Amino acid sequence: RGVEFDQYPSELLSQVVVYKTPNAALVGQGLSGTVDLQTVRPLNYSERVMNFNARYDQNKIRDQKEDGYRWSATYIDQFANDTVGLMLAVSKMDSPQPGYQNEVWGFTGGPNGTTVLGGGKLYKFDNKHDRTGVAATLQFKPNDVYEGTLDWFYSKFEKTEIKTGMEFGTVWGSGQLRPGYTVAGNNTITKSIWDNVSPVIRMDSNPIEDRLNSIGFNNKFRINDHWQLNADLSISNVEREFRVLETYAGVSTNNGYTTLDASLDPSGLFYNYVLGATFDNPGALVLTDAGGWGQDGYLKDFGVDDKLRSFRLNAVRSFDSGFISSIDFGANYTKRSKDKSSIEAKLCLTDCTGGRFGVTAPFPGSIQDFNFGGIGQLGVFDANEALASGTYNLVYNYHRDIAAKNWSVEETLATFYFKADIDTDIGGMPLRGNVGFQHVRIDQSAEGFSTFSGNPAGTPTTDGDSYSEFLPSLNLGLEFLPETVVRLGMARQMARPRMDQMKAGMDVGIDNENEWSAGGGNPHLRPWLADAFDLSFEKYFSTEAGNRGYVGAAWFYKDLKSYIYYQTLPFDFAGFPLPPPVSGQTNYPTSTVGKINQPANGEGGSIRGLELTASLPLDMLWSPLNGFGIIATYSDTSSSIRPNGPGSSEPLSGLSKYVSNATAYYERGGFSARYSRRTRSAFRGETRGFGADYQVINIAPEVVQDAQINYAFNEGMFKGLSLYLQVSNIGDEPFAAYNGGDPANRPEKYFEYGKTTLIGFSYKF
Repeated sequence: RGVEFDQYPSELLSQVVVYKTPNAALVGQGLSGTVDLQTVRPLNYSERVMNFNARYDQNKIRDQKEDGYRWSATYIDQFANDTVGLMLAVSKMDSPQPGYQNEVWGFTGGPNGTTVLGGGKLYKFDNKHDRTGVAATLQFKPNDVYEGTLDWFYSKFEKTEIKTGMEFGTVWGSGQLRPGYTVAGNNTITKSIWDNVSPVIRMDSNPIEDRLNSIGFNNKFRINDHWQLNADLSISNVEREFRVLETYAGVSTNNGYTTLDASLDPSGLFYNYVLGATFDNPGALVLTDAGGWGQDGYLKDFGVDDKLRSFRLNAVRSFDSGFISSIDFGANYTKRSKDKSSIEAKLCLTDCTGGRFGVTAPFPGSIQDFNFGGIGQLGVFDANEALASGTYNLVYNYHRDIAAKNWSVEETLATFYFKADIDTDIGGMPLRGNVGFQHVRIDQSAEGFSTFSGNPAGTPTTDGDSYSEFLPSLNLGLEFLPETVVRLGMARQMARPRMDQMKAGMDVGIDNENEWSAGGGNPHLRPWLADAFDLSFEKYFSTEAGNRGYVGAAWFYKDLKSYIYYQTLPFDFAGFPLPPPVSGQTNYPTSTVGKINQPANGEGGSIRGLELTASLPLDMLWSPLNGFGIIATYSDTSSSIRPNGPGSSEPLSGLSKYVSNATAYYERGGFSARYSRRTRSAFRGETRGFGADYQVINIAPEVVQDAQINYAFNEGMFKGLSLYLQVSNIGDEPFAAYNGGDPANRPEKYFEYGKTTLIGFSYKF
């Protein structure tokens, strides 16, 4: 449900467990998998442990370098005859992330049935990621009856993003296409010259601050040799504040107009632009509404408050013999609320009524090298300083799109479960596994704003729903030969909808068929449901040197019973404050029954795939290769789900047809060297788009390479010291996305991030 994994420093975790097929005791499961992040338990250690880790961080992109650092410290100890354990940890990261952005606004119809770009944008961005994480665990085990564990986790993540660049409209602006353009495959104009293009120089600032505060209190009561009672209480709060600040400038000469030459790069990943004007004369630059957008800048302030409360009570009964080794049953109650707020305002040099270049102010910056997208130098100023200086008047904006960004969703889930663990033999072959079920009762409600003609600020709206789901599961593993296992997993899986999809409120108007129509969220939205089947074959082995290896093949199939996509459905608007007809209006609806476009549940479709996995120490082939090895995975996945509804052709978001990972390594005598390569075929993904709302984009294939060299001193005066050198994204692989289902000649997004080098050490004693 939109987890930001970079919020959880890996230095503060003891292990991460990924469940592909759920069991009945796994509360809060996902559809494709469930991730369990586990912190350290200090009483699992027999002595005091202290660890310090520090790394120098450098990001290099083209000829630009930026430096940062990361460090962490952990203290683990035991007291009172090993009845009290304490873990304290802190982690700090200050990491740079410069980059380049080349995008088109989109594609639209051109002359003679062609398709042409509607505009473009070029940016250099300079990001900084500053994260502070603190964790503490107090474990208390005074006797064999009771064990209590109190966990606290706090993380503060600050991201600053400064963007410098420009945008320009073609068809979606003042541009005029010259004859003589070039049309290539997919009937797309790939080379064109435009007159009367009005470039908008932009200085943007987009800071984000996240604060996560979680507390968990786990209690275990051992009643006797066969009964254990567990009680777990947890709370988690997340607060996010982020700002989108845009400021505009333009060239005052020639009334701000120039020519634009746009051509597709031979790589096919982006368009190259050549502008007829230069932007290296501060005297010719002014703050103004250079694009005729009705504003001299724009400000968006967003806030998100996410609260989660959970209580779990369960009992475990073990058996000394028999087909069933233990049973686990209990209940979990979870309450979650999420609020989002948005305040937006136009930045106006006066009142934003002057129009394009109608009001200007002196350019407050200087000239810097840009050297990207055909622009050598560019006027640059600090957007935050310009806002703080009082240059702009804030004219707060009230619009139906802004009202839709203010909402609140609350949900409670009561989960009752029963799980039986299986531990037996069949014909001398060990059989392990579990069988059980969950019964989940859901109550969800939402608040939002419904907007109508003449009421852009909206009318408060509240709605909700209650229902229940039954989720059976079975997991079996049969060791039919020594260290050779066949596994079977079957389960009804559930994934809750995104909370923003469940928001209340809608924007209501009259369509071309003289009917009321609306678009909005769906407080009655049900979860994703699938019947999942997993079958795998696994072979484990050991070499003469004691190295462990593994090969496996797995097939999975998920039959979707319910999934979510935007649908247009009949809707009765009776009871809503519909605006009355105005004098002379002829298209006023005669009925309150119309239609609404909103996320809703569809049926049918499947996901299926094959996964191959191998972890091979190479001394299994030849003993002198002791220390060398290969780890490799490959998956081939297909889906018949149509996320945009029956008859659509777009693939499921997040699904790549082919994904492979390969790691070659050498580990011996404290020395370790690794090279990894990840390949992923094209897929549709979700990102934050205009207005900070989710949008789906088509992401191009990618190949990412990483490498690292480590050395650990295992004896002598430096025992406990480890040295590290790590390089990620060795090949400077960009992030690229394209337009629509046919990518030919229609690249849409191109981001360069460069490679990151980490060099440092850790010392454990």
